[in-house]
Amino acid sequence: MATQIIRVDADQPPCEAMDRAGEVLRSGGLVAFPTETVYGVGARADDSAAVARLREIKSRDGEKGFTVHIPSPEDLADFGPELTGMAGRFVRKGWPGPLTLVLPVADPSSAAIMAGRNGSAARAMYYNNSVGLRCPEDRVAHEILSRVGAPVVAASANRAGQPPPRTADDVVRELDGKFDLLIDAGPTKYAKPSTIVRVTGESYELLREGVYDAGVIERLAVSRLLFVCTGNTCRSPMAAVLAEKLIAQKIGCGVEELSGRGIIVESAGTMGGRGAASPEAVAVMARQGLDLSRHVSTGLSAEMVQQSDYIFAMTRSHSTAIQALAPSAAGRVSLLLDDGDVADPIGGSEEEYERCAQRIEEALGVRLLELSL
Repeated sequence: MATQIIRVDADQPPCEAMDRAGEVLRSGGLVAFPTETVYGVGARADDSAAVARLREIKSRDGEKGFTVHIPSPEDLADFGPELTGMAGRFVRKGWPGPLTLVLPVADPSSAAIMAGRNGSAARAMYYNNSVGLRCPEDRVAHEILSRVGAPVVAASANRAGQPPPRTADDVVRELDGKFDLLIDAGPTKYAKPSTIVRVTGESYELLREGVYDAGVIERLAVSRLLFVCTGNTCRSPMAAVLAEKLIAQKIGCGVEELSGRGIIVESAGTMGGRGAASPEAVAVMARQGLDLSRHVSTGLSAEMVQQSDYIFAMTRSHSTAIQALAPSAAGRVSLLLDDGDVADPIGGSEEEYERCAQRIEEALGVRLLELSL
């Protein structure tokens, strides 16, 4: 029997078509649908007959699991993965999007999604105490997955060894009659599959380049904090070393280990690039065991702003300057203090520097609690 095909507008898919796709999946059928990468064919993970059909299409043995497709990042917790800081960064910065994450699961049987489900469902979703998870940014995929009410596993809609399909016509040529319903929303956004990354603890392994190359993955793996003042000789460098100290205490490591854990703290000045840290700032930080003696003033650049996940300005004028330099970063810029500016102690006494540092540290204590590092 030929596969039923429903053509939809990718930007405004009709509810009836999405409801139909959800109904077919719920009832144990196979549905091919677009993602932003390639077309996939999905099955209800806890329906052994549906999964068997999917395995036949992909020539996959009964031991290896499929990638689980979820409608929202919030659904990840149901599958029981160990969400470290590194994994959290990939989820926060890469989802929804063309990124598949392979995450460790100590005991798949205890995952919330397994409640009331048997071992065949576990075999469909888990492999070697890990789970592969994908959260597509494609609207059609999101709408379909949201309607199933059960876990969905999927693979590219092609036979093993053949190129992944970018159009519905590609799917039909390969698999017509092998599944029940095809949602045709036109060509996919990208002509490449998703990038696959395995995360273990605070390290990652790039298993397959796809839409994202190694450089993009490296950036996603890192949390960058940027502190900005005027000359980058006192306020922002003090804020940076104080933040490093507090973050290290928060996650239980040494300051020297932060970069290895994917956390980078930097500082710059809107008029920076001249000289070293002020002697008073060096002295005040030294009393806390923090070293600014080798600090070199850095001028703020658009590239620094674009690469940073969290940007803290000492004053409103600094915030304005940052956003003028890189308007797309506006949502990542905050004032360090909620109630005003951090006054510049330049030219003041060491006691004024001490009061400035104390105010910065108090503000950091609040701000760092708000961050997902």
